[in-house]
Amino acid sequence: MTFGLARVPFLSQGFRPFFLAGALWAATAMILWIGELAGLWRFAESYGAIAWHAHELLFGYVSAVVSGFLLTAIPNWTGRLPLRGGPLLALFALWLAGRLALLIVDLIGIAAAATIDAAFLVVFAFVILREIIAGRNWRNLKTVVLVSVLAVGNIAFHFEVIVARAPDISVRIGTSVIVGLIMLIGGRIIPSFTRNWLAKQGSSRFPASFDRFDQLALAASGFALVLWVATPAAWVAGVALAAAAIIQVGRLARWSGGATWREPLVLVLHIGYAFVPAGFGTVAVSILLPDLMPAHDALHAWTVGAVGVMTLAVMTRASLGHTGRELLATGTTRLIYVAIVSAALLRLATPLSTGATAALLSLAGLSWIAGFAIFVAAYGPMLVRQRQAASGG
Repeated sequence: MTFGLARVPFLSQGFRPFFLAGALWAATAMILWIGELAGLWRFAESYGAIAWHAHELLFGYVSAVVSGFLLTAIPNWTGRLPLRGGPLLALFALWLAGRLALLIVDLIGIAAAATIDAAFLVVFAFVILREIIAGRNWRNLKTVVLVSVLAVGNIAFHFEVIVARAPDISVRIGTSVIVGLIMLIGGRIIPSFTRNWLAKQGSSRFPASFDRFDQLALAASGFALVLWVATPAAWVAGVALAAAAIIQVGRLARWSGGATWREPLVLVLHIGYAFVPAGFGTVAVSILLPDLMPAHDALHAWTVGAVGVMTLAVMTRASLGHTGRELLATGTTRLIYVAIVSAALLRLATPLSTGATAALLSLAGLSWIAGFAIFVAAYGPMLVRQRQAASGG
């Protein structure tokens, strides 16, 4: 049976089910949230609508994309066969069970829903740990550490909802881990993909290689995030976050992003990463100058901008490459990028608006839905079909 399932294209590699279902859930969860705000329906009342919205996009959606990416990347890192067939289906079903449990939390209770949901990231952390140990790929153990902390943050989220009726520190933990993953993985793939494309163009202007500056940027940013998690209102955290923003701008500037303006598949990665320093900056402002930027608005530079843009950038590129298609940004793919970048910019503009907050929030939500819905429509068929012969892109 496992052998038969392994031959099903949809279950042949982790990116297929997790990218498709993750994108579908990102759009669906936003639709449910907008309907909740508009009073069209009520659900997850025992959990709290705001908490549900934060959890399902921070831990629900992101965990799917992280899983799809790592389940596809780790075999390349270790030289081992990818998780597929029955084991992949079981892991995917566990993620789906978490989404269903949080939808019907009013029927089964918070404790049961939390237990079901928390199981996925714990199991996933053990799965990737096993693969990395078996492949003796010690340099990527830090990825397991970050996923494990994300799992802890998810458990803490549920605990805070049960005890305090609202998540607090767990939101900062989850956000920090996700930003850390973007800095870690983005710092690997963005310069690499940029270098490859520039080399094909015959350019002699290449991104800087990973060096001590990158180490400094990661260390300073990590320190700032730890301070923010522990003391979110302290001025020292605001200063550290502001310093991290400046350093991350410098890091991004070293990757020759301006030279990639003719290649959307590469350029969008640079745009997505730009929301990392933007997030450090907006959160710093929310601490040091709270009248200018409320804390809950500041977070969206990371949660909509960095997360939304970077995940769709990676999902489109990986889906094309791993299904044997040419690495080419069609008009549809460009529309995905425009929609998700627009969602981020509109959401960040809401605290600056005068009387147009509701309209901007609605437009941001609709742009988010459009980006992921177009991905499902355009990329869904290739994710469920057999890999085609490589076209040489």
